[in-house]
Order: sequence, then structure tokens, then C-alpha cells
Amino acid sequence: MCGITGWVSFHRDARSQAPVIEAMTATLTPRGPDAGGVWLGEHAAIGHRRLAVIDPAGGLQPMTDRPDEPAVVLTYSGEVYNHHELRAELRSLGHVFRTRSDTEVVLRAYQQWGEDVAEHLDGMFAFAVWDERAQRLLLVRDRLGVKPLFRAVVDGGLAFASEPKALFAHPEIRPRVDADGLREAYSLLFNTGPTVWSGIREVEPGGVLVLDRGGIRERRYWQLEARPHDDDRDSTVDRIRELVATAAHSRLEADVPLCSLLSGGIDSTVLTGLLAGELRRREGPEARIRSYAVDYSDQAEQFTGDVLRTGHDTPFATEAGAYVGTDHSTVVLDPRSLLDPEHRKAVVVARDSPIGVGDMDTSLYLLFGRIRQHSTVALSGEAADEVFGGYPWFHNPKALAASTFPWLLVTGDEAAMPMNPELDLRIAEFRDDTYRAALAAVPHTDGETAAEHRQREMQHVSLTRWLRQLLHRKDRLSMAQGLEVRVPYCDHRLVEYAFNTTWELKSFDGREKSLLRAMGAGLAPDSVLYRPKNHYPTTHHPDYNRGLQQMARDALSVPQVRTLADESLIKPCLDTPPEQLQWSHRLRLERVVDLALWLDHHKPELAL
Repeated sequence: MCGITGWVSFHRDARSQAPVIEAMTATLTPRGPDAGGVWLGEHAAIGHRRLAVIDPAGGLQPMTDRPDEPAVVLTYSGEVYNHHELRAELRSLGHVFRTRSDTEVVLRAYQQWGEDVAEHLDGMFAFAVWDERAQRLLLVRDRLGVKPLFRAVVDGGLAFASEPKALFAHPEIRPRVDADGLREAYSLLFNTGPTVWSGIREVEPGGVLVLDRGGIRERRYWQLEARPHDDDRDSTVDRIRELVATAAHSRLEADVPLCSLLSGGIDSTVLTGLLAGELRRREGPEARIRSYAVDYSDQAEQFTGDVLRTGHDTPFATEAGAYVGTDHSTVVLDPRSLLDPEHRKAVVVARDSPIGVGDMDTSLYLLFGRIRQHSTVALSGEAADEVFGGYPWFHNPKALAASTFPWLLVTGDEAAMPMNPELDLRIAEFRDDTYRAALAAVPHTDGETAAEHRQREMQHVSLTRWLRQLLHRKDRLSMAQGLEVRVPYCDHRLVEYAFNTTWELKSFDGREKSLLRAMGAGLAPDSVLYRPKNHYPTTHHPDYNRGLQQMARDALSVPQVRTLADESLIKPCLDTPPEQLQWSHRLRLERVVDLALWLDHHKPELAL
């Protein structure tokens, strides 16, 4: 996994701009601590930071098709899991390889298939190809948007990067935020494309962007489609088992230490069970995969259930690790460490955004730091809830009947940082318009019942919007610690198949994730298979709440924070006794603190 950046301009000679591309590349060093490089041509500057995972000696970047007078230059982030098959196919077509890396497979695949290269790749990736012969830049992002890719217009062309911070090192791009950006950030709708930053957009998941002297062209090479599902229950369970196992096994390849994130829920336990079994098959019966969970030193005594959490994870994670046979560790964090200003700042800097989930982000960042001491790659259960219908909103009649994004009924405006009404952001109107547009994009099949029609809408917005912010969070916080996280449930073939299974099959045992539970039989203990959905853990220590309230008071002393935030709705949260502070109100305080840190670090121009 790596960080990529660069720009193309047809109006100037990039060869004199070495300090600029070097500065842009340096901002991405945490994403790629092992190596870095730049390439300069007349109209293109390309940068790369590398986290070496496959072929550490041979995969240096930017990679060119030949050492002298290159015609094609590639900067690539990600993993292509079918690179062995593609290498064999490309060799049969006459291509010669210098390395074992999947990077070179992407390079040769571009030489073979040009702008259609993405359709041949299976994995998580974001990359840029500069074609000297055609004077053309190609930007490509994986189907689900696991790997990030941002872009901004510059004089005569386009700049791109894995993170906005690299773009800000370009002299023509400044951190600027307008009302549209604040609506994007604080509406919690998770649009793909626009960002909080004025002039900076994401390349769409499943998207290709081409820049040449004729301008910019964009297209989607992949998106969810609705198809009839004819398999019966047993055939469907068998196919799901096959798809999940194939996705998990393909993501085990690495030339560096690898581990699994094991929370004690069904998603991570089934995944870890598959990984552990395949590792034993490959390396022998004594092989054990490392697994990690996170906990807080106060959790056993002070756990309090809330709208997102029904129980303490650690006992389930420990039982799951013993059942599967992993080398399991629980990383126990002191709740007070989550108040450390340097930790909080590191998280906000990693995100390049004021929007996060407070202590849950900080604890994930610290967890990844501890894991990185032993492993370079971790596998995670992200997307299982979206793929298999695990969230409460798939089952709650109120959510199914609501005319808005379903997660807003869980988090609600109480958990969003209320914006100053004087800004007149019209977030409610923006939400309504965005929701209508989101539903219009949902594909359907003929003859769907009203219930099936609605469930397809819920799954589509979950996969294309809610999942987006989870993947952003996992990417930024892991890569800030130099850790690659792979997400097998985001395999596009699994997503396509599960999206088209009927809701009757997804809930055939009368509860959430029926298909995953059925295929996971024998891979996890029953206590885990039948455990209610539990979200990422959070601390319940009153000292944390007390410290957070003080940090929020300090944040409100910043003039720009007072310009943006509605103090009248924040101050009651400051007056609540720490022992009685509700989770949703605490999240409101977290966002005030993050806003202050974001303003202090990025010093954005506010064009309101």
C-alpha cells in the first residue's frame, strides 16, 4: 500500500518543478515509510511513497516501462489480487517482466489494454498512468472506493493525490472551504465526488478519468446492477461461502507479516476462521494467524449499553480467538490516552477533514500503531453489514418508512455538530434533495414487491454512501501508521451477488445477516454467530467525558469555531454531569474539538 501524487500541465515545463513534486510526495510519507521517488517529464510530474508488501526489492516506483526514454510512467497504490493470473496472460501476449510485483502487472496491463485496464483488475487500488506517447493522464480507482484518489484543476491540467494534504503542497491549490463544503461535511450524507474542500473532488469509486489536450473525460467502469436471483437457499449459501472464502484466501498473499482484526463479532470471526484454515492448509497444522482486538481499561467495570452497543466485546473476541486457533492479543487502552492532544491532532491531520467519530477514531489510530509493531498487513471485516443486511435500519419499520437516509435516524442531528444558523446552510433542504437523487440512482428489477424494492434502496445507499465513510476512516487511520488494511467483504463479485439475493434469503432465519451466519457455521462459536450486532467499542469512563468537556470549552474559545458552530446547542452538553453524558451528545462535543484542531492545523480560508 502506498501514497501517490503528481500533476499534468500542458502550459508549463514540469522538469523545473522538482521541489514541488518532492514536497507533495513528502506529505504522504506515513502512507509509504519504506521508500519514495519522483519522476519528471516535460508536462508531467509523478510522485510515490511506498509501503513494501509484495516484492520489496522489485516494486520501486514511480515505475516506467523501460529504464531509458520511458513511454509509460505508473504511480500505484493498492493490491491486485489476480496479479498472478494476469501476469501469465500478459506473458502469453508477449510482455516481459522485470519484477515479481503486482505494480508491474498493472503497468503491463495498461500497455496491453489502455484505458480499459481497470476492467481486468481484481483488488483495491488507486493509480495514475502518464502516457508520454499519447500525452495522456489516466486516473483509476477501485470499484468500491477502498483506496482514495483526489484531484484538483491546475493551470493547463490536473493534480492528483491519495490525500488532500498532498494537493495543498502544490502552489496553485490552497485549503479553501465554502458553504457547499460545509454542507457536504456536516450533512452526514457521504456523497462521492465532492469534498469539504473547494475545488477538490474524489475520483468516483469504479471510475476512470482521462486528461489529454482535449480536456477531461470521466466514466464509470463498474457500478451495482440489479439482476434476478434464481438460486435457492442452499445454492445461495454455497455460493456465498465460495465467494467469501475466495476473497479471504486471495488476500493472504504478502511478503511481510500479516494479521486479522478480531472484534468478537460474526463478521471478523468468520473471516478470521477462513484465513486461519487457509494458512494451516498452506503452511501446516501448526500455523497460526495473529489476531487483535481493542478494549479500554475501564470497560469491564463501566460498560454501559447505548443505541449502537449491546455488550462488552473482549470476552467474545477471546473466545473466538481460542475457537479459531489464533495467536490473539487484546490491545487495552487507557481512556485518558484518548484525550492526548497529540493523538487527537494526528487523527485530524490523517483525515484532512473535521468530520470523524472522536474517541473511536483516536482509539483505532492507537490500535493500528500497536499492531504495526508486529504486522504490516491486517485483514478487516468492513462491509459485511452493508453486504448482508446487518444494520438495524434494514429491520426497523420506522427506518424503512422514513423518507431520509436511514443512519440519520440512529445518529440524528443530536450527534452532528450543529452549525451556526446565521450561515444559512439549508442542510435539511440539501438532505432532501440528495436523498431523492440517491434513490433515483438505485437499480431495480421488474416485478419487485414493495418490500423488495425498499430493501434494495436501503442496501444501495448503504453500499454507496455509508460504507464510503467507513472505508475513508479505515484507510486514513491505518495508513497514518504505515499499516495496510485489506477488506475481503468488499470483493466486487461478492457484493454483486449478495446485492441481488432476495431479502427473504438475507433474513431467512428471522434476523440480520442470515446468509453470513449460515455459511459461517463451524467457523465461529455459536455465541458469536448468534450475538446481536455490536458497533466499534467506545470508552465509558467519566474521566474521559470530563476531559472532553474541558477540551470542548477550550475549542469554543476559538473565534472561527464560534463562527461555524451553534453554541446554544453545544453548551448544554458542557453542563451535563460527566456520568450522565449521552453518547450522541458526547459525539457533538467530539466534533467541536475536532473542528478546532482542523482549523488550527489546516488554517483553511473560509469563503462563506
